[in-house]
Amino acid sequence: MAGALNSSESAWSDWPLDREIVLARVIDAPRDIVYSAWTDPDQIQAWFGPDGFSIETKEIDLKPGGVWRFDMVAPDGTRYTNKMVFIRMETPTLLEVEHGSDQDDDHGKFRMLVTFDEQSDGKTVITLRQMHPSREQRQNKIGFGAVEYGGQTLEKLARHIAAVPRG
Repeated sequence: MAGALNSSESAWSDWPLDREIVLARVIDAPRDIVYSAWTDPDQIQAWFGPDGFSIETKEIDLKPGGVWRFDMVAPDGTRYTNKMVFIRMETPTLLEVEHGSDQDDDHGKFRMLVTFDEQSDGKTVITLRQMHPSREQRQNKIGFGAVEYGGQTLEKLARHIAAVPRG
């Protein structure tokens, strides 16, 4: 077949898919409202985290270079320390954060890219891409429940946005 590309010419050939977790959801709201739910300190604390978990914030500064330090508290009282460093924020299309535990030497932290794509019907496709430092860490996070808990978090976001009054 003339002009066919071989696999080594693929733009995806160097993309480390074995280190990535991808979650996506359609939210029934315009992109600017969904983006605001991620970048407004009051809103993100209201919906972030899996079902039954609460958030206790220690520090929050949602801007490029800013940090959100918080505990996710499980229904049984177990605390999971978290720290997000906001690397890039492009209103209203993109957030890039470094997410891990609230330790300076956290070797398990990962990059997360959150994109907000508005559809022609006014709904927004939100996509979370987690890039882990190794295949093994990705597997550990999946085993811990990262996909299920991420889905629950996006469901909580959808419920939160549905409850926000719109003028």
